[in-house]
Amino acid sequence: MADDIKVFGMKAEAGRWIYVILGLIINICLGAVYSWSVFRKPLETFFSVGATESLLPFILFLAFFAILMPITGPFLDKFGPKLFTILGGIIVGIGWILGGKATSMSQLAIYYGVIGGIGVGIAYNCPIGVAGRWFPDKRGLAVGLTVLGFGLSPLITAPLARSIIDSAGPLAALFQLGIAFLIIIAILGLPLKFPPAGWKPAGWNPPAAAAGAKADFTAGQMLSTGSFYGVWLCYIIGTLAGLMAIGVAAPVGQELFKLDAAAAAMFVSIFAIFNGIGRPIFGALVDKINARNAALLSFIIIFIAAILLGKFSGSASSSLYGICFSLLWLCLGGWLAIGPAVTGVYFGTKYYGPNYGIVFTAYGIGAIIGNLLAGKLRDITGSYVSVFFPYVTVLAVVGFVIALLLMRPPRKA
Repeated sequence: MADDIKVFGMKAEAGRWIYVILGLIINICLGAVYSWSVFRKPLETFFSVGATESLLPFILFLAFFAILMPITGPFLDKFGPKLFTILGGIIVGIGWILGGKATSMSQLAIYYGVIGGIGVGIAYNCPIGVAGRWFPDKRGLAVGLTVLGFGLSPLITAPLARSIIDSAGPLAALFQLGIAFLIIIAILGLPLKFPPAGWKPAGWNPPAAAAGAKADFTAGQMLSTGSFYGVWLCYIIGTLAGLMAIGVAAPVGQELFKLDAAAAAMFVSIFAIFNGIGRPIFGALVDKINARNAALLSFIIIFIAAILLGKFSGSASSSLYGICFSLLWLCLGGWLAIGPAVTGVYFGTKYYGPNYGIVFTAYGIGAIIGNLLAGKLRDITGSYVSVFFPYVTVLAVVGFVIALLLMRPPRKA
């Protein structure tokens, strides 16, 4: 059957890589939310608000992104990835465009945060699901490369946004980027489709399931396992630390390490590279050393970065700032590959859409807790130092222990 399938006029084994490229570009547009720290200082000045208020659109965006994932997941098989990608892309674009017309931070939170987040929640799982199904033999790598675009987005969108902000203001940047995202996502969503049922690459056979393992879990069966809660709790902690670092990256650079706005935006672009490469790196690690060991490594890295930031912030060392935030962004990228890959490995691909939607709620919880904590601590203490030490360091230790004890393949009752 594998020899009969053509993808973009090529044998499926070669043509399927085009789906990864399309998914990567779509995710660059969807992942522009990670450039939010570039908007924060200009918006704080424009609307005369504090750190917590300027984080609100970012928090709501990520929260609604996570909420919509489990809602739309069960319908992905029925309606297909093309429809949901195009629909989500249109909604994302509208959210950014309306955000560019906001007259208050509250309006911006609704337009950009709620509407934009809903759009990403609808579209995000589509290219991931396509890559996962076309690459049963290299799922971790393919998914990691597909979501690479989401993490890599600030490399392109942060300096672009900074340029528009400098010339026309933050609202103009939101408006112009929204138009671009709507058009790009809608066009690139047109070719997306799943492989025929039962398709597998030529010459590849799926590995035998471990003794007692259940190959495909329904959502209810997944929720009855300790493995799910191990993955879910670790996902919360891993994304909390990374999303916190993303939300405050530019302000921390300016306030603690005395960088100007342009230099801080440049560093955000550098961090995006690490966020991006974290996905294929950790996706490949899931394939090579298993999900639990990849998770343990991520928490060790988070712990080291948080300790260094907590102890040496204010040293005016841009190198320290660059290294520590690069590590935190790397691990966030890692968890956005570990999460979808381990969902397929532990619970199967038959019910992947609804299953990963449930797992992904951890991302929303991490976004809300992490960024509210960061904003409140900044407003209360006048500094971001306490965000990293002791809070993130302690959470990294807790995550390490949970991964060690609970992240393991589930067994059939």
